[in-house]
Amino acid sequence: MTEDINSTPATYSTLEEIRLRKEMLSDAIDRDSEKMGALWSQLFVKRENASKGEYIAGLVANSVTAIDAFLLVRKLLKTYGGIMNLFTRGSGKKKKKR
Repeated sequence: MTEDINSTPATYSTLEEIRLRKEMLSDAIDRDSEKMGALWSQLFVKRENASKGEYIAGLVANSVTAIDAFLLVRKLLKTYGGIMNLFTRGSGKKKKKR
């Protein structure tokens, strides 16, 4: 039985075919797991040779992101009138009746 991993036979006629399919799938899962592990470790490579310029650029970028998040939260709170009103339905601040 020489099938591709991605093709699924409609029926299995013997127990040996089921075992072979299980082994093929297990091998494919192991290969994919190894690939994902390698990619994952490459994703979080620590840069030890970062210059002062790169360090400062990263610090400024993180600061700008933090300030932007703070201003967004402040604007949402001001617009919707409080933290509890952010998560409730309504049209924002209530208008005063005259």
